[in-house]
Amino acid sequence: MRKLLIVLSILLFPVNSAYAEVSVGIGISVPGISIGINMPAYPRFVQVPGYPVYYDSRVDNNYFFYDGVYWVLQGDNWYMSSWYNGPWQLVAPEYVPVYILRIPVRYYRRPPPYFRGWRADAPPRWGDHWGREWEQNRRGWDRSERPPPPPAPLPSYQRRFYGDSYPHPEVQPSIRSKKYRYEPREPVTKQYYQQNRIQTEQRSREREHNREREYKREERGQDRR
Repeated sequence: MRKLLIVLSILLFPVNSAYAEVSVGIGISVPGISIGINMPAYPRFVQVPGYPVYYDSRVDNNYFFYDGVYWVLQGDNWYMSSWYNGPWQLVAPEYVPVYILRIPVRYYRRPPPYFRGWRADAPPRWGDHWGREWEQNRRGWDRSERPPPPPAPLPSYQRRFYGDSYPHPEVQPSIRSKKYRYEPREPVTKQYYQQNRIQTEQRSREREHNREREYKREERGQDRR
């Protein structure tokens, strides 16, 4: 319980330079940066054998789909997004789901230099890279006595959104809620969607407030006439 409370209290920031608004969630990051990914169209996903994870072998990035969201590893950092071309949010290593951590090295299309020499058919040696404290906090991440869960359905509705039709981040949650009914399992994904809903409601209230204020301004102008 204590671990979950810690997870739900740490800051998470959007990291798309065009949409750098602070939100509360899981992980630690620096706002206002771009991860340099530009997907011209919806990915062609294939499931990683034996894992509830998808990847696209044609994408020149470490790009995956798991638990209803897209995941990208760039350098030392993991990012997540509910839409295939972002905006992206940075997730701290402590909270990356185990099924993402267990993806074998061979499915990383652009492995970082510290992967060099690691077995292609095994997960990256995250404990060697992130250190003893991370290894202690995530003990058992690389093994499981249970079979993996079924993969989340792919959000294929996003195929028709590309180029100039790709939706602005403000309307993405609304489109998703109408088109994609999957409920995530992972705490980090649940909190991510919860915060997206909160942000959407806040913007809706702000727009309604601005409309009311404009209406009252127009009424006062008419009364003066």
